[in-house]
Amino acid sequence: MRSGYFKEHYDGLIVLTDSPTVKAWVLLLLVALVAAPFLLSNFVLSYVIIILFTLIGALGLTVLTGFAGLISLGHVGFLMLGAYSYAIGVTRLGLPPELALVLSAVAPAFFGLLVGLPSLRLHGLYLAITTLAFSYIVSAGILAGGQFTGAGSGIMVERPTMLGFDLSSDRAFYWFCLLMCTLAVLVTLNLRRSSFGRALVAVRDNDIAARTMGISLVRYKLLAFLISAALTGVAGALMGMYVSIVSVEAFPFLLSIEALAIIIVGGLGSVLGAVLGTIFIVTLPEVFSTLMHGVGGALQEVMTTSAHEIKSVLYGLAIIGFLRFDPRGLRGIWHDIRQAWVFWPLRY
Repeated sequence: MRSGYFKEHYDGLIVLTDSPTVKAWVLLLLVALVAAPFLLSNFVLSYVIIILFTLIGALGLTVLTGFAGLISLGHVGFLMLGAYSYAIGVTRLGLPPELALVLSAVAPAFFGLLVGLPSLRLHGLYLAITTLAFSYIVSAGILAGGQFTGAGSGIMVERPTMLGFDLSSDRAFYWFCLLMCTLAVLVTLNLRRSSFGRALVAVRDNDIAARTMGISLVRYKLLAFLISAALTGVAGALMGMYVSIVSVEAFPFLLSIEALAIIIVGGLGSVLGAVLGTIFIVTLPEVFSTLMHGVGGALQEVMTTSAHEIKSVLYGLAIIGFLRFDPRGLRGIWHDIRQAWVFWPLRY
């Protein structure tokens, strides 16, 4: 039985894990994820793909809101910018898919810096409204872009051949999304453990005290927006590849609420929370729809005709429920279960 978590060296404080058990479970999980396309049906595999690129976007919001404490209601704007940057790069500029994918991170990152400027003066609700306005500006700009942006018709995007691998099949595209998601998770985990990540948390907890300690609020807030927007832009590009069309209608405001629901339900400021929250929020409407179809009658008809509204209600209920009964989110619940298992029977 473990008796403590004392670390003798600084390296032990920043390492991802020093537990052989955790390393074994992570390796087993990676093997299972790699083999998943051979075991899952096409329908279930499609949901796993959605979970993977949604998680990348959720990690972007985790850096901004979870680490730095900067509230954003307009993250769908960065998602749109990433998707359109990739689509325009491939179809209009003739860029290779690899360069277009890089562009899908660079373009939102640039606009993230511009949106981050008001964060130097604004806080809380005012900053949230500013980011919300930004998402509507992006949407209006795309619709006014004419043939270059596709306006209201959107841009058709084929799944490319990336780094010599044909991504046209769901199986190949799943593995590519798994690779990108794994890289995003590793980047976010290491970011949180670095001096940069600790500075972001200091800004979140008390920006006045952080500035007194020599932390540059200008630098760290802008970098938080930059990194967050870049990750979200990549998620938008993957989303565009998956649905094969990029249009404004595919990026409703509900996606911003979904992203907030993910990090709140999963647990603010936690990469594990982002993973658990993404799985919970993405599968919640489908689980609820299955239950309603099992009941049948009028409820089944409501799910068919008002799916968008039902999603909004479910996300709202999930946010309210976790904030009321367990603000730590799913990560806190998982922590309690793990502690009970590790210290049993001396937990209580």
